[in-house]
Amino acid sequence: MSFLGNVLWFILGGFLISIYYFLMGLLFCITIIGIPFGLQLFKIGAFALCPFGHEPVSDTNDGGCLAILMNVLWILFGGIEIALLHVTFGVICCLTIVGIPLGMQHFKMAILALVPFGKKIA
Repeated sequence: MSFLGNVLWFILGGFLISIYYFLMGLLFCITIIGIPFGLQLFKIGAFALCPFGHEPVSDTNDGGCLAILMNVLWILFGGIEIALLHVTFGVICCLTIVGIPLGMQHFKMAILALVPFGKKIA
């Protein structure tokens, strides 16, 4: 079932979302300060290619001071906008019965897009 969901996700916009994340990750990696943020965008972009069958889970350093600081900086400088975009797409997808699984994946990605540091994809 996850294969079919990933194929539909890919066709109905998942590819474009992942390209967005990869391009933004490249832009962040131009500066040394932005490299950690760019790496998180690459992680989310890879997750955006095939989210069905994968879950973001807490990493071993989920509550570390550096992860908390980076998440606060992330939220202040763009995480809220990305998360709200995924919530909006999730609500739009959930308006149809066929789109409910896609909407649930957008909600899952919204949480990861809001606080990506200290998370890994399992």
